[in-house]
Amino acid sequence: MILPIYTYGQPVLRKVAQDIDKDYPELPQLIQNMYETLERSEGIGLAAPQVGLSIRLVVINLDVISDDLPEYKGYIRTFVNPHIVEFDDSETETMEEGCLSLPGIHEKVKRPTRIHVNYLDENFEPHDEWVDGYLARVMQHEFDHLEGQVFTDHLVGLRKQMAKSKLASIQKGKFSCNYKVKVKR
Repeated sequence: MILPIYTYGQPVLRKVAQDIDKDYPELPQLIQNMYETLERSEGIGLAAPQVGLSIRLVVINLDVISDDLPEYKGYIRTFVNPHIVEFDDSETETMEEGCLSLPGIHEKVKRPTRIHVNYLDENFEPHDEWVDGYLARVMQHEFDHLEGQVFTDHLVGLRKQMAKSKLASIQKGKFSCNYKVKVKR
């Protein structure tokens, strides 16, 4: 089932999400719905707060960009209770980011190129690993949602000021996108 994506201004996007356990109601169905929603919205990552749930759950599908980044062929993963343990700040990179919850906004964001993460997969098997490159960026972006943050929170100076008017427009429902959304009213 395609779920509506909560847009900027929805309170759930500013809450710190809670860990879940194996008994979370209908978790396999929720994960499937999140993947369907991600595919329909043509995104590469989706966090549970973006579909209105303040839980630590993220789905990422980088297979859709594998023509440009062949190393991600077949990369489709579920992250339950993910946490960034450490940022390796020795190298950073600035790249443009966008977000399904902030339709129409694309800005350059500086992030570390390597992070240490731990999480559970959909079978609740634990993982503890260092991740680098584009995947590290995507994880940081999606895991930010679990901390009540969005990518524009990382902007500074004039870029941050310019984004404020765009964010205000989103809050008022003044934007267009080709997927189902839930706007704060």
